[in-house]
Amino acid sequence: MPASLAILSEAEYSKLGRKAILKLDCRVMPCMVLMYIMNYLDRQNIASAKLAGIEEDLQMNDVQYQTSISILFVGYILMQVPSNIVVGKIKFPGAYICASMALWGVLSACMASVQNYSGILVCRFFLGFVEAIFFPGALFYLSLFYNRKQYALRTAILYSGSQLGNAIGGLFAIGILNLEGEHGLEGWRWLFLVEGVITVGLALILTFILPNSIKSLLGFTDLEKEYLQWNFESDQGQQDNADEVGAWKGVMMAVTDPKTWLMMGTLYSIYICAAVTNFFPSVVATLGYSRNTTYGLTAPPYLLSVIAMIINGFHSDKKQERYLHILCPMIVCLVANIIAVSTLNTAARYVAMMLMPGSFYSASTILLSWVAGSISQPSIKRASAIALINAVCNTPNIWASYLYFSEPRHLAAFLVNLAAAALTIALATITRMYLGRQNHKLDQGMDTGRNGPTGAQKAAGFRYTL
Repeated sequence: MPASLAILSEAEYSKLGRKAILKLDCRVMPCMVLMYIMNYLDRQNIASAKLAGIEEDLQMNDVQYQTSISILFVGYILMQVPSNIVVGKIKFPGAYICASMALWGVLSACMASVQNYSGILVCRFFLGFVEAIFFPGALFYLSLFYNRKQYALRTAILYSGSQLGNAIGGLFAIGILNLEGEHGLEGWRWLFLVEGVITVGLALILTFILPNSIKSLLGFTDLEKEYLQWNFESDQGQQDNADEVGAWKGVMMAVTDPKTWLMMGTLYSIYICAAVTNFFPSVVATLGYSRNTTYGLTAPPYLLSVIAMIINGFHSDKKQERYLHILCPMIVCLVANIIAVSTLNTAARYVAMMLMPGSFYSASTILLSWVAGSISQPSIKRASAIALINAVCNTPNIWASYLYFSEPRHLAAFLVNLAAAALTIALATITRMYLGRQNHKLDQGMDTGRNGPTGAQKAAGFRYTL
């Protein structure tokens, strides 16, 4: 511990810590949530555009519309690992993420000018390519400031941005679509244009607010910065060092680590269930209500999801436990999909839809924090693992889109989701058993191989969170 911290009394140290973390939260988290809201609005607004007539105006059939959703994730998947390698190496990760936000806002606004199916495909592909920078980059970015005991709650808060984006997306659509016919533009064109312009404006503002490292924090005393640095180092067992290993070696360390593949399999299964959000307005529309009522009904499940994620993330950090905080939400997901498969009753199906986002997103935020805390060092390995896992796990968004046919039941989609929820529970159990064995080896002083903690972490008494 630095001498400046060691001389503090326990009460002074605790007070300093609370103040420093609160100031950090106020600086970083509102910005990240706002960015994720716009990230999701610009990605998912095509679902609202469908109900506003984009298919008819561009003369697309249902398969072409499904392809226009899927193509975004092709670009999204291709860019994640290269981008996170850059984030793990550069000195200005915050500015880099803000620049990507401005660029995806421009691309979203450009979608207002498309005239045919080919145009929407091109725009959606490049939108995904640029949006890929944000989420894995944001997960790594947060891991630069928060330790493992604090990370699950912050991941949940970050992810709440996507849920708020989904929740207000329909409400935004109700307002913006009232511009239908203004200046000769269809309502869905106004939707893309207005949301894209807002995104660019916010990106320019956030560039001057987001810090790039603990050392570059403005408005913090030297003692507060030392606390934040020690808070991170004492938990990880060492400081982050972008020059510790090369980019390619970091990627190979992530690829050859069994933890990467176990956690990838678990998150992949969760994201199969989560693909329903790409069609959520259309699925809710099968309840038979008007367009505006349908938009309004899409909001409550996502608002409930925000509450569930934050409670689950807070409790997971407090208990320093991950497995049960994945298992319990996925049991709820299992039940929700059983209801969706079993009945066409309006009330029962809406209950299932209320439960779905909160269940699989609560589980995914904890799993993502498990990734960052278990594959933690060297930092470029952590950045590569986060991006690789998130990239592969987004592939269900490409193929799962084609499961949502046969309205109103969508039987094939919900049966697949039911199986995926069960598989998630099994894989999470195997992952916990593996990490438990690794901790036993560390307790016994046994060799954990090249995929275990670094030498510095072992010397500091590092153990995996279960």
